[in-house]
Amino acid sequence: MGFFEDVYAAVKSVPRGKVVTYGWVARAVGSPRSARQVGWALHSNPEPGVIPCHRVVFADGSLTSGFAFGGREIQKALLESEGVEVSEDFKTDLDKFGWRG
Repeated sequence: MGFFEDVYAAVKSVPRGKVVTYGWVARAVGSPRSARQVGWALHSNPEPGVIPCHRVVFADGSLTSGFAFGGREIQKALLESEGVEVSEDFKTDLDKFGWRG
């Protein structure tokens, strides 16, 4: 598999109601310095709804303003529909909702 496919497989492993960071995904695919490339891969998500890229957040728990499928309001709604609490300033608590895999 290539890098993008590895990213998609890692993100598919994140359970409903949990989030991971771009850095976590990069480390999970064996490329710990590639968090930005993870973002690029997710921006190119070939299977929205199948590859749950909405479960990937920044290292501080922030949602991305450039969420590829409609902005951070959509990402927030998707996460909240899974039980993930997101604050008014579009952050989630990684201690509570972060997944360590």
